Amino acid sequence: MTTTATAAKTAKLVLENGQVFTGTEFGAVGQTLGEAVFCTAMTGYQESLTDPSYHRQILVATAPQIGNTGWNTEDSESLLGKRSEVSWSAEFVDHDDPGKIWVAGYAVRNPTRRVSNWRAGSTLEDELVGQGVVGIAGIDTRAVVRVLRDHGSMRAGIFSGPALGSDEEMLEQVRSQPTMAGAALADEVSTTEPYVVQAAGEPRYTVAAIDLGIKANTPRMLAARGVQVHVLPSTATYADVAALNPDGFFLSNGPGDPQTADRAVELTREVLAAGLPMFGICFGNQILGRALGRSTYKLKFGHRGINIPVVDLETGRVAITSQNHGFALEGKAGDEFDTDFGRGRVSHVCANDGVVEGVELLSGKAFSVQYHPEAASGPHDAANLFDKFVSAMDRAKQEKTEQEGTRS
Repeated sequence: MTTTATAAKTAKLVLENGQVFTGTEFGAVGQTLGEAVFCTAMTGYQESLTDPSYHRQILVATAPQIGNTGWNTEDSESLLGKRSEVSWSAEFVDHDDPGKIWVAGYAVRNPTRRVSNWRAGSTLEDELVGQGVVGIAGIDTRAVVRVLRDHGSMRAGIFSGPALGSDEEMLEQVRSQPTMAGAALADEVSTTEPYVVQAAGEPRYTVAAIDLGIKANTPRMLAARGVQVHVLPSTATYADVAALNPDGFFLSNGPGDPQTADRAVELTREVLAAGLPMFGICFGNQILGRALGRSTYKLKFGHRGINIPVVDLETGRVAITSQNHGFALEGKAGDEFDTDFGRGRVSHVCANDGVVEGVELLSGKAFSVQYHPEAASGPHDAANLFDKFVSAMDRAKQEKTEQEGTRS
């Protein structure tokens, strides 16, 4: 239960290890529980807060001042209102839709006192209050990040107003919540009904996209390349996919533990067996990896930011990428392996720590990356991966044409 904050009163961030950080109310007043994680991005707080991959997480901002550009109806990565028959437009937005905030809570150092952006329709705090998101301000977020880096992401809670109790009582609530390991969350953020994002101009291809927590900029990037995107619920079956007669298949980002996503893995295997070109991002990378026989594990504190270097092992090129993940695929640079669908390999790794950042089939039929080439917000170094997906569909179309010519 939450109420609107009317004054700068005490709030507390309580970590699973017993550490307590005291600050002031920010956003809605009450209590919230989730996994405490940190994001190193200096910009793009609206995109981060509305990213479904942050579902059930308390986000700690490392940038010291947050909220300068307020809140607008153009930059959100989720859709709060109706999600069907979305037509292409230059902005690809519903100007009455502020976007759903998916984070469980928000922790910042210094909320700006004045908004300065011509697109802002409200303030960040107004939106947090309006959507009932409990936050905390005025804490040393550098100290919180140091704890999370040293000890790993952990369960946490933010408490304010009537929810404030003794440190022992609040800690008990924090420790009583489930961990992120083993959490099945994709169904909670997925669309419940299919919808279509129309291509810009004449459609070249049709893609079936499984919404495991898809960000709004992903279908926009595909639509800009002449792709009509049919976004399907996380519960979609292979029959649902096949009914669209698609030219390609897309696996989206999303929250939770990939070890719980057996249904999505089985669907992916069916699509691989059918030979459809496939592209996956973030959670989708872990799903494709599992479908190819790889295992996953939980990172100590994850990769969350818009400044993370990734090495393309084929070209040696380094891209600065946007990332948001707490789990990863097992493996290392140079790994090649047999799968039920042909030979596969690790295609990308993180330059910072060697974590697997991409896998692919050597045939070129399927590939995925752990980072976000749609990068909203963030660098666009990896946007060419959408072109790579279109090229894979080009090759598949050419092969089909040649086969039909041979039969005739």
